[in-house]
Amino acid sequence: MKRERKSEIPQVVKELGVKIKEVINSNELKTREVAHDAEMDVENLRKYIKGSQEMKISTMFKIAQALKIHPSELIKDL
Repeated sequence: MKRERKSEIPQVVKELGVKIKEVINSNELKTREVAHDAEMDVENLRKYIKGSQEMKISTMFKIAQALKIHPSELIKDL
């Protein structure tokens, strides 16, 4: 049985996921490599990219570090 969310995921979370995916693609990286470098499970990273799961600020910093960019690059223009 699939769980239902208590509240809808905010649009900004989905847009952040799109931004992460764009950076991964533009740098020709593999999702599993980014997950490894961010010390996280690849399935969790995929959930963040799809916008189906919200992340903590510390997680966003780890992802940005794995992408070798400043965290502000991820949230710019959201």
